[in-house]
Amino acid sequence: MGNLKDVISILAAGVLLSIEADQPFRGWPSHRSHRSHPLEREISSIKQLTFGGQNAEAYWNLDGTKITFQSRQPSYPDEQIYTMNADGSDKTLISTGLGRCTCSYFSPDGRYIYFSSGHHTQPGAQPHVDMSKGYVWMVNPHFELYRRDLQDGGLETVLSLPGYVAETTIAPSGQYMTFTANFEGDLDIYRCDMNGFNVKKLTDEYGYDGGPFVSWDGKLITYRRAPLEMSAKEKSDYAALLEQHLVRPGELEIWVMNADGSGKKQVTSLGGAAFAPFIHPNGKEIIFSSNHHDPRGREFDLFVINIDGTGLRQVTFTPDFDGFPMFSRDGKKLIWASNRHGAVARETNVFTADWKS
Repeated sequence: MGNLKDVISILAAGVLLSIEADQPFRGWPSHRSHRSHPLEREISSIKQLTFGGQNAEAYWNLDGTKITFQSRQPSYPDEQIYTMNADGSDKTLISTGLGRCTCSYFSPDGRYIYFSSGHHTQPGAQPHVDMSKGYVWMVNPHFELYRRDLQDGGLETVLSLPGYVAETTIAPSGQYMTFTANFEGDLDIYRCDMNGFNVKKLTDEYGYDGGPFVSWDGKLITYRRAPLEMSAKEKSDYAALLEQHLVRPGELEIWVMNADGSGKKQVTSLGGAAFAPFIHPNGKEIIFSSNHHDPRGREFDLFVINIDGTGLRQVTFTPDFDGFPMFSRDGKKLIWASNRHGAVARETNVFTADWKS
């Protein structure tokens, strides 16, 4: 059969791998209902859709009937991409089962799942991050952007650039997608068409820009960024970490810009780390996760703020991590990841709820 590269290519070109074959979710119910915390007045009818391991970055398809998410299960070396129905049933493997995968998103027509993966050049687990440098995230240089055809199972490379390519989200019209990359020496946000052509840089200030999400009307992009004002030492530290494929996410604020990169505006000035913003379908509010309210910086909750930076309010209140929120297109449903109700400490699962606002 040849070398490992040949094996990977054969696996990647194959048909969709179903959980009926590997069954990493054996014994799980499709979902389980929970009551919200007494202070969580904007969410109700909470349903837990995953039940073990690390499950996160779960996002709706266009009509809210399907969900794509990433999960780390014992069956595979690292996080893989799956889909499931909105009620948690029919969990199906989308990625190859090799390497580390992240940041999956449905194409608007429902035909493809786009996701980043290092399976081609790093088929094992992503190396553990050296936390002696403090709390840092890996900017994995092995990530390339792929798409899986849900009709015929084919897998193809969409973007292969020097360095990190991830954090992809797609305009509901299908006219463009956004992603984060560092092939020009800094972590910036780009857009391109659905085939990976016509790449355009949207951010150009030095420092980390990332995590872009396109609004449901396709007119705006919200994202996270490090402070604009950086001392010479901070710039040097940032550059040194990036050389090691790392970034320090301790200070991040929420921003918004037009789909062409114009009109950049800072929305939050909270301190701490704010990330994973998503614009409500009404176009007036942004939901995001932040630890600014915790003096230790360990507790992340969901917050909503008006797009002009006013009206901040807290949404989740359990003493557990809450992050990666996304509204359904009709604004009636919220999906997010949380440590609440975990069977073991720091287990992360996917939840949905009815949105009351």
